[in-house]
Amino acid sequence: MTHTPQRSRPLRVLAAMSGGVDSAVAAARAAEAGHDVTGVHLALSANPQSFRTGARGCCTIEDSRDARRAADVIGIPFYVWDLADRFREDVVEDFVAEYEAGRTPNPCLRCNEKIKFAALLDKALALGFDAVCTGHYAKVIVHEDGTRELHRASDMAKDQSYVLGVLDDRQLAHAMFPLGDTVTTKDEIRAEAERRGLAVAKKPDSHDICFIADGDTQGFLANRLGRSEGDIVDESGNRLGTHEGAYGFTIGQRKGLRIGTPAPDGKPRYVLDISPVTNTVTVGPADALDVSALTAIKPRWCGVAPTGPGTYTAQLRAHGGETEVTAELVDGRLEVSFAEPVRGVAPGQAIVLYDGTRVVGSATIASTRRATAGVA
Repeated sequence: MTHTPQRSRPLRVLAAMSGGVDSAVAAARAAEAGHDVTGVHLALSANPQSFRTGARGCCTIEDSRDARRAADVIGIPFYVWDLADRFREDVVEDFVAEYEAGRTPNPCLRCNEKIKFAALLDKALALGFDAVCTGHYAKVIVHEDGTRELHRASDMAKDQSYVLGVLDDRQLAHAMFPLGDTVTTKDEIRAEAERRGLAVAKKPDSHDICFIADGDTQGFLANRLGRSEGDIVDESGNRLGTHEGAYGFTIGQRKGLRIGTPAPDGKPRYVLDISPVTNTVTVGPADALDVSALTAIKPRWCGVAPTGPGTYTAQLRAHGGETEVTAELVDGRLEVSFAEPVRGVAPGQAIVLYDGTRVVGSATIASTRRATAGVA
C-alpha cells in the first residue's frame, strides 16, 4: 500500500492565520499548490491589546493586521472571526479549573481540540470548505484506501504532533499542514517568507501561554482564584513553609518554593504532590519524582482505537523526549507502564502514544504510580 501526504485535487481551504510567520508560509504554500485558499484570523481575546510584548502573547490588533497584510501579499480573501467566547469557555476557563483542581493542563492542546479543529472546522465545513490549514509542523498521510494517519514532522526538531494528538479521524480528514514535510531551519522558513514578500518574516515567534501575555502564570491564577495561604510539607507531613495558593505549583517544580529550612541531605527539594482539598503542597527529593506507571482518561485516537496491550513510545510534554511504554485500554481508561522510570509526570498533562512516527492517540493523565514509596 502506497501513501502520500499530498492531496490529489484542488480543495477549498480555510487557512488559520495567527499573524506569525509559520501560518503565513503555510497559507502561501497551500495557495501555490493550487488550492482555493481563504485566510481567517481568529480573534480569541475579548479585549485585544494594540501591541504584543516581544514574543509573548498573541491575538493582538497588531497580529490581526499582520495576518491581513500577509493575505493581501498572497492574494487570498481574508476575514476575522470572533471566537473569543468559545476560547474563554473551552480553553481559559478549563485552564483555570485544572490548576484549581491541582492538575497541570496544556492549553495549546486544548485549543487545537476545541477551537481550531472543532469550532473553526465546524464553521468552515458549514460554509463549504474542505479543509483547515495551519502552520503546525506535522504530517497527515493519506493511504490509497482513503484512511489517514497523523505523523511527526519530517524535522523532529520542529515537530508539533504532540499538541495535535487530540485530533480524531474526522478532524484529520479535514486537516492540512503544509509545513510538515519541511526539513529546514526556522531561518530558512523566514527566508522563504522574505522571498514571498511577507512582512512577518522577521517577526519573533510567540512563546508561553498566549492568553497570559506577561508570562506570569502564577499572577494570572492568583487574580482569578484569589490568594489562599496553605502549608508546604515534607513527605512525613512536617511543615516547612507556607504558600499563597496550591494552584501556583506544578509537579517537579524546584524554584520558588521559599522553604527556609534546608533538606537534611542538603539536596534540592521538588514539588511531589498538590492537594487542592487541604491546600497543601508536598515536597521531597528528586528521586521521589520517578514514576513507573500511570492511568490516563479521555483517550482520543487518531484513527482506529488499539485493542489489547501494545508497546509504544510516549511523549509527556510538548518539548519532551520519547520513552518506551506498554499501554492498554481498560474500561475506557488507558493504563500505561514505563520501561524505565520517568521523572516529573503531572496529572492533567497529556500523554501521546506513537508507533514509530505515527501518532496513535492522546489521553489526559489522571494519576501516577511512583517507582519508590511515597506520596501517590
